[in-house]
Amino acid sequence: MTGKVVEVKNQVISIMDTTLRDGEQTSGVSFTDMEKLSVARILLEDVKVDRIEVASARVSDGEFLAAKRIMEWAKERGHLPKIEILGFVDGKISLDWINSAGGKVLNLLCKGSYKHVTQQLRKTPEQHVEDIKKSVQYAGELGIRVNVYLEDWSNGMRSSKDYVHFMVGELLKLNINRIMLPDTLGILDPDETYEFCREMIESFPDGHFDFHAHNDYDLACANVFHAIKAGIRTVHTTVNGLGERAGNAPLSSVIATVKDHLKMETKVNESMLNKISRLVESFSGIRIPTNKPLIGEFVFTQCSGIHADGDSKNNLYFNDLLPERFGRTRVYALGKTSGKANIKNNLEELGIELDPAALKLVTDRIIELGDRKETVTIEDLPYIVADVLNSEDEEAAIKLVNYALAHGMNLRPSATVCIQIRGEKYEANSAGDGIYDAFMNAVQMIYSELNKPLPKLLDYSVTIPPGGQTDALVETLITWELDREFKTRGLDSDQTAAAIKATMRMLNLIESKN
Repeated sequence: MTGKVVEVKNQVISIMDTTLRDGEQTSGVSFTDMEKLSVARILLEDVKVDRIEVASARVSDGEFLAAKRIMEWAKERGHLPKIEILGFVDGKISLDWINSAGGKVLNLLCKGSYKHVTQQLRKTPEQHVEDIKKSVQYAGELGIRVNVYLEDWSNGMRSSKDYVHFMVGELLKLNINRIMLPDTLGILDPDETYEFCREMIESFPDGHFDFHAHNDYDLACANVFHAIKAGIRTVHTTVNGLGERAGNAPLSSVIATVKDHLKMETKVNESMLNKISRLVESFSGIRIPTNKPLIGEFVFTQCSGIHADGDSKNNLYFNDLLPERFGRTRVYALGKTSGKANIKNNLEELGIELDPAALKLVTDRIIELGDRKETVTIEDLPYIVADVLNSEDEEAAIKLVNYALAHGMNLRPSATVCIQIRGEKYEANSAGDGIYDAFMNAVQMIYSELNKPLPKLLDYSVTIPPGGQTDALVETLITWELDREFKTRGLDSDQTAAAIKATMRMLNLIESKN
């Protein structure tokens, strides 16, 4: 049944992204008004999704401020029809809230299962329809367009199909633009999704249906795939798959699946997907798993030396998911499985050429470090080469002579730093919001005096071995940006000392480029 795509003339899939509403229901996630505006702007103008859902009515003063700010921007840019707000069947309350915020589209939360309408609302289906009619009528008076969520629709289709058919039939008599079919609890499998969505389309050919997937069984993207095969032409996503419980269908995965497997189109600019993913990661505080398809840090990283060798021989290990499509680049990892091909690719990127004997020595050292579970980055290579080949050319141009750090209760942290740059010593003292911040501020003072550039710190992560004691080694990995993105690491039993070591490695790397 699910192997054939239903014949529907429109082969362009519309995307409604609900990161700023449903995605914000992720535990611990709360966006500020300015963060919401930034995400909304990039989603609509850079990523180019078709619609976004940005808030829930009545939630809080902060939610209202964010919605109002977005609507003011959207009005200036001509985007108001693309911005939607979730509201409730509560008479005039939600609609007045949306109207005051400047909103023009209401996504009305209605009940999609008999169990919900009778047990949660304690009303008959007929009473629920009458309440919906009042909301839709009032929305018309305010000039607000209405879409409807049939909450718990998937359970409704399993246990109370007659109710679902009754509701959809009644809704289509009203001035409603879209009927949105949510798998609210993420219970569906792909076969059920196909069957239920096709039943809606065939039973109500005049309806305009959206599908809204949740990921409780890790089937959200597969269910979106089968909803589209059944004839659905609008699907809902969130950036990075954020959402309640296990989250929603990830925007990036849906876009790639639509294009590569369904051979259909969207208006989305694939090259901007990585940009929006990193922004939402930063604002939400929810880190993207390193192996998350398309947007994870390591998904375009080849670890196996066999793969690197194959890539150099007519791209034997490439697939359609070329990293450049998504604003990424291919990386060849360094570790015990790297092999000479991986290492050679990384050396070439740094402009380092080695003869076969030297390359074997470097390869052996990297394998040795990998066996010890040590992280090896491309920035480590010059040091490994220098160490293995006993070269003096890579001797550090910048050395940390000494430093003193002070941190007391109710006192601002401070640092005194002395560094030596090509034989000359420089010293500075500065305060900061933390010990490492104070250290960096002192380094910044020295570099400002010398008119030397410093990279922007993009990310700072600390790894402590599980079950480690208080004297266990800490690995600090810092991501920087100066012309390009790069990483340096430091290892020490003290977290701040590990960060300082990573920083000194960064200073020497950029010094070696000058």
